[in-house]
Amino acid sequence: MTNHEAEHRRIVVETPTARREEVHSESVNYPERTGISGGALAAIVVGVVALAAILILFVMNQQQSAVNDNLAAQPQQQPQTIIQQPAQQPPVIVQQPAPATQPAPVIINQPAPVTGGSTTSSGSGDSAIQAAVDKKLSDDSTLSALGVTASVVDGKVTLMGVVKNQNEKNLVERAVRNVKGVKTVDNQITISS
Repeated sequence: MTNHEAEHRRIVVETPTARREEVHSESVNYPERTGISGGALAAIVVGVVALAAILILFVMNQQQSAVNDNLAAQPQQQPQTIIQQPAQQPPVIVQQPAPATQPAPVIINQPAPVTGGSTTSSGSGDSAIQAAVDKKLSDDSTLSALGVTASVVDGKVTLMGVVKNQNEKNLVERAVRNVKGVKTVDNQITISS
């Protein structure tokens, strides 16, 4: 549809002999506006977006309600109690260098006695005792499970480690005392609480 409007113009025409007025009429067709204004279009878009957001929130709320209903319907389980045992830590051995002011050791080789007996120096005797003690601790499944370590110096065995009770501590000490060549036992095994 179009709008018809008449447009009138007055024109004065002057000629050398006369002056006259003429009226011109024209019909002008203006197209009719059939669209939606920009403001109305923006309002519609905002309304549609708001409606979509409300619908999405509604659907999500319904899903969450269904999940909550399922959780409420399940039987309640008792919480599990987890007991953590303390880890057994290996002993810490600190070796310190000898002081610089100490003179170098003197090694003296003595000939074997003529009596036919054999002698062993404390170093080789200690290594034999160490091997026997280690074998004793590793061959017995009860003792090897405790993780106790032993070191031998001049026939003296030092025991290090952590055990659960006094009986285990005594068991290790008795086993080591029975090894041939052991002179004394320094039991430094600690009992975990």
